[in-house]
Amino acid sequence: MMRIDQRTNLGSNRSSRLVMLTAMAIACLWCTSASGQSDRVYLNNGDVMSGRLEKVVRQGISFKAGGKTENIPAGDIQKVLLQGDPPGLVKGRQFALEGQYEEALEELKSVNPNDVPRQVIGTEVQFYRLLCQAKLALSGRGDRKSVVAGLRAFAGENSNSWHFYQTAEMLGELALALGDNDRAIAYFKSLASAPTKNTKVRSKYLTGTAKLAKGDTEAAAEDLQQVAGIEADSVALAKTKTLGRIKLAECYAKSGRNDEAIKLADAVLEDLDPLDLELASKVYNSRGMIFEATGDFEGAVLAFLHTELMFNSVPQSHAESLSHLAQLWAKVGKPERGAKAKQELSQRYPGYAQ
Repeated sequence: MMRIDQRTNLGSNRSSRLVMLTAMAIACLWCTSASGQSDRVYLNNGDVMSGRLEKVVRQGISFKAGGKTENIPAGDIQKVLLQGDPPGLVKGRQFALEGQYEEALEELKSVNPNDVPRQVIGTEVQFYRLLCQAKLALSGRGDRKSVVAGLRAFAGENSNSWHFYQTAEMLGELALALGDNDRAIAYFKSLASAPTKNTKVRSKYLTGTAKLAKGDTEAAAEDLQQVAGIEADSVALAKTKTLGRIKLAECYAKSGRNDEAIKLADAVLEDLDPLDLELASKVYNSRGMIFEATGDFEGAVLAFLHTELMFNSVPQSHAESLSHLAQLWAKVGKPERGAKAKQELSQRYPGYAQ
C-alpha cells in the first residue's frame, strides 16, 4: 500500500508541475503578445516597422520598435496597420490607397467606428471614409458641400490626428472645386507648418495653383517658380516639381508668354513617366489649358483627348478633360463631338460642373 501511495503522490506532483509550467508558458505568451510587436508602420520609402504605436499628434506618430521609440513625421507615413483592425478597415484602407474609392467605402461601411477596441482605429475608419467621399466628390460623384462639412468636423474633433494635413489638403481641393479660391489658398498655406519637406513644397505648389485659378497669375508664378527650382531628392518631390513646372507653363500662357509656355510644357512631357497615370493625366490636362490659352484649339483638343482615351481610369482628370472637350470640339468645327463629351460627363460625373 505504501508503494502505491508513493507512486500516486509522485504522479500527482508531476501532474501539478505540468499544469503549473503550462500556465506559466501561456502567461508568457500572453505577455509577449500584449506588449510585443503588434502594430506596423509602412513608410513612403518602402520601409516597414513593427512595434507599438504609442502617441499620435498632427506632426506624426511616436512608435516603439525594438525597445526604441521613434518619432515618425506624418508626411513619411504611407499607412499604419493597427493591432485590432477589423477586416473591413484593412480591406477598405488598402482599396482607398489604390484609388478604388467605391470599393473602399463598401468595406468601410461594415465597421462601426464606435465599436472598435482602440480609439485610434475608430479615427482611421472615419478618415478613410471621408477620404473616399472627398475623392469621389472631386470627380463629380458625390456632394462636395456635405463632404466639406464632414472633413471640417473631423479636423475639429481630431486636431492631433496624423491625418490632419491630409484633411487640410482635401478641404483646399474641395474649396477650389467649389470656386472658393481664397479659402483654398488658406487651407493650402496651412500645409507649410507640416514637418516634411515634400508637404511644405506641396503647400507652395497648391497655393500657386489656387492663385492661378483666382486669376492672380503673377503671384501664382512666384510660388510655382520656387517649386520648379527645387532639388528633388525623392520620388514624391520629383512629382511635385513636375506639377509645379507644368502649372508654371500655364501661368506663362495666361500671361501671353506663349513661346516660353510651350517650351516648358514640352520639356515636362519629355521627362514624364507615362506609367504614372495620375501625374501624366494632370500634365496632359495642363497642356490642354496651355494650348487653349494660346488660342491653339486643335492642340488643346489633342491634349484633352489624350487624357480621355489614355487616362480615363483617373476619374478627376477624366472629368476635367471631358468638361473642356465639351466646349472645345465646337471651336474646331465638330459640335456633335462636343455634345457627346457633355453627355458622357453628365452621365459619369453628374456633379462635376456644379
